[in-house]
Amino acid sequence: MLVMVWRLSLEVMTILCRCENIETSEGVPLDVTGVAQVKVMTDKELLSLACEQFLGKSVIEIKGVVLQTLEGHLRSILGTLTVEQIYQDRDQFASLVREVAAPDVGRMGIEILSFTIKDVYDKVDYLSSLGKTQTAAVQRDADIGVAEAERDAGIREAECKKEMMDVKFLADTKMADSKRELEMQKASFNQEVNAKKAEAQLAYELQAAKEQQKIRLEEIEIEVVQRKKQITIEEKEIVRTDKELIATVKRPAEAEAYKMQQLAEGQKVKKVLTAQAEAEKIRRIGEAEAASIEAVGKAEAEKMRMKAEAYQQYGEAAKTALVLEALPKIAGKVSAPLARTNEIVILSGEGSRVTGEVNRLLAELPVSVNALTGVDLTKIPLLQKMTNAQA
Repeated sequence: MLVMVWRLSLEVMTILCRCENIETSEGVPLDVTGVAQVKVMTDKELLSLACEQFLGKSVIEIKGVVLQTLEGHLRSILGTLTVEQIYQDRDQFASLVREVAAPDVGRMGIEILSFTIKDVYDKVDYLSSLGKTQTAAVQRDADIGVAEAERDAGIREAECKKEMMDVKFLADTKMADSKRELEMQKASFNQEVNAKKAEAQLAYELQAAKEQQKIRLEEIEIEVVQRKKQITIEEKEIVRTDKELIATVKRPAEAEAYKMQQLAEGQKVKKVLTAQAEAEKIRRIGEAEAASIEAVGKAEAEKMRMKAEAYQQYGEAAKTALVLEALPKIAGKVSAPLARTNEIVILSGEGSRVTGEVNRLLAELPVSVNALTGVDLTKIPLLQKMTNAQA
């Protein structure tokens, strides 16, 4: 019995779909190339469908059947879309082709794993013009976007700088606060350390002072003991020296001192008596001189009294006598400068001029006497007579 066996490949098959000069809804002819990945379904029911359709056919034949189906749906879909929709949103276009074609190929037991648009181009430069417009719009939008981006970047940069400055200020403030707190803690720690050091130093010095005091007390006790022994020795030495001095010095010195004391007392008594005698002598001489001065004063007073009485009794005559007694003295005083003059020459053209000069001197004499003695010679009768006689 002869059995026929056919094989059906379950591997993935790649199908290249190409549609040329397919007009879109706007009437623009396009050439579209798509790539589909398909395979035979493994589900029992669908696998049986695939076996019914393709069992005994090669992979190329299977690809040709699926290709015709995909290209037909691709043409029909291109006629419903615009060039912009096809070109700008290829994924949506491919997805639409896959959705429309999937039920038809599915009924043949074939599964569309993927369908993508590989290339879209035209022969009338529509896409290039669309690209230029799009490029210009994109460039415009890009420029606007760049300007807005630069503006936003500037604003953001300023905000960032402000935030940075704020953060820096806060950081500097926190750093300064931390530094201040650190310095304060250091100062506090240093203060505590210095206080502890001072306490330790003071305790050390106090302990050292106490130890030094103990040593000094012991030294003082030793010195006291030594001093006591020295005092005892010195006391014994003093006693011995006293006895020796008493024997060799004190007794003879006492005798000599007594002798000197007696001599000094004698000299003292002698000086006292001599001084008393001298004082008595001076007192008596002074009394004698005082008595003599008193007697002379009384005699002078009596003489002046008697003269005053005599002047009173004689009146103008006594005054005249006094003036006459005083005139030689006045003449002597006046002529004293003339005594050193060798010769006096009076020049006068007339002989009677000399007599006139003499008379003038005599006339001025009473005024001079009155200025010197207070006695007015013009009131003395004798001189009045002499003056009248000359006149």
